[in-house]
Amino acid sequence: MDGSGLSGLEYFFLTSAVIGGVIVLVKLVIQFIAGSDSDLGTDDVGGHPDDGFKMLSLQGIGAFFLLFGLVGLAMLRESKAGVPFSVVVALLAGFAAVWAIARLFGVAKRLQSSGTVGVEEMTGKQATVYLHIPKNGTGTVTVHFSGRSREYDAREITGKAVATGETVIVREVSGKTLLVETGK
Repeated sequence: MDGSGLSGLEYFFLTSAVIGGVIVLVKLVIQFIAGSDSDLGTDDVGGHPDDGFKMLSLQGIGAFFLLFGLVGLAMLRESKAGVPFSVVVALLAGFAAVWAIARLFGVAKRLQSSGTVGVEEMTGKQATVYLHIPKNGTGTVTVHFSGRSREYDAREITGKAVATGETVIVREVSGKTLLVETGK
């Protein structure tokens, strides 16, 4: 050991932890400043930014080096474990961190929803005429679906006029226009 009390391997572990910590911190700051959808070259290495977290990403690399360095330094310095055991445990901790983060990002990605409701899902739903539907013309209806209100262009299926405020049922979808029928 030199005067500072750190061996060469301890310096290696400490440097790994610092590099990993800086990578994680820089990625976090960039996400806060530019947003998570930024295209600043900080997403997956060799992948598409929309693919989410992959093992070979800045998050994965940063997490690996951060945990590898911290656990390796702790094992070697505090637990007084031997060099081979410390390196093996540090590698396992680094890979475990990458695996755990990948799993968390995978779970988070499955929880995401586009928030869009396909117009084709409106068939059979009840709607309220928002802007009257003229005879053989197009008006606007409001459909309440999944806790949300959506407005769509609508035509009465038989071509008759429908007044504002009337309740109709969506029978078909033609392009982005709903074909509705009055309950009468």
